[in-house]
Amino acid sequence: MCDTIDATYWETLKERKIAMGKIRIFAALLALFTLTGCAARQPAPDYAPTQQERLTIYTSHKEEVYLPIVMEFEQRTGIWVEVITGGTNELLEKIEAEQENVVADVMFGGGVESLESYRHCFTPYVCTQSDRILPQLLPADGFWTPFSALPVVLIYNTKLVSPQDLTDWDSLEDPAFAGRIAFADPAVSGSSFTALVTRLFAAGEDREGAMLRLAENLRGIQQSGSGDVLTAVADGSCLVGVTLEESALKRIAEGADIAMVYPMSGTSCVPDASALVKGAPHSENAKKFLDFTASLDVQQLLSDRFCRRSVRIDVPEARTLTPLSQIPLVDYDIGWASENRAAVLSDWSFFGKEGT
Repeated sequence: MCDTIDATYWETLKERKIAMGKIRIFAALLALFTLTGCAARQPAPDYAPTQQERLTIYTSHKEEVYLPIVMEFEQRTGIWVEVITGGTNELLEKIEAEQENVVADVMFGGGVESLESYRHCFTPYVCTQSDRILPQLLPADGFWTPFSALPVVLIYNTKLVSPQDLTDWDSLEDPAFAGRIAFADPAVSGSSFTALVTRLFAAGEDREGAMLRLAENLRGIQQSGSGDVLTAVADGSCLVGVTLEESALKRIAEGADIAMVYPMSGTSCVPDASALVKGAPHSENAKKFLDFTASLDVQQLLSDRFCRRSVRIDVPEARTLTPLSQIPLVDYDIGWASENRAAVLSDWSFFGKEGT
């Protein structure tokens, strides 16, 4: 069992003016983060760390996910971490724009097809425990390090929608849901782009028709981010929505009036991942962080506390999760999704205008 982080560390952390902004420190995080084999705690330094002690992470993860992991990494390594948050596509565009003056060391989060689309911005790195990662989740060339496996699900408001009314992707085309479907803009949200491509693969030969019908039934309404999808369905402003399994499970556990469905015709279970930025100013520290995200301690935490599926072969599926073997899956082609990302988003933008 880990020791609790000492008061000096917490007080120093509160005072740090880093890109995290105002870090909200909740006592619950301490209870959540009970990794085994923790290193001795060291308070944060009261001086500006040297370049050898720094690391800059861009992340699309929510604070509840990234903060305890970053905190523990800092404690174990003594490396001073700066975190900049945003949407997956927003951060990837930022990394691309900064290629001549690289700021980020690691992109932490984002669907792998999104990372693949920006592979010119990253440098291959194979983490030290890659032999413990599920082979089907590993890239052939080491351009990214898997973090968790994330099935796409459909959700509905349990007070306003009957279970039999939402069973598959085609259900979203029901006129009863017109203008009441929570779907994040896939040009902003990486998870929404994964969901859109999943729907296309589930449609078989009718991909264009499936995209058009979904866009038409949205009536030009899209959420600005993936978190807004859950809120819209929970408060009843939308009847149904499309999100990730872990996001839905967390809201359900919090008591939201939401239920989730695995589409009958198939869904995807694409990993989100981390990647080493090309020309990273602190590349050795970045590699240490990538190793840490795939470590047994962190991966066990994902399974135990975050409603996420681990990417490691030695972390069993949580009993609260439907076994992946029982979930119908489409043949999700990551290469196709990456290569056709711009075309898919262009078509989606055009169909969206048609559907308004």
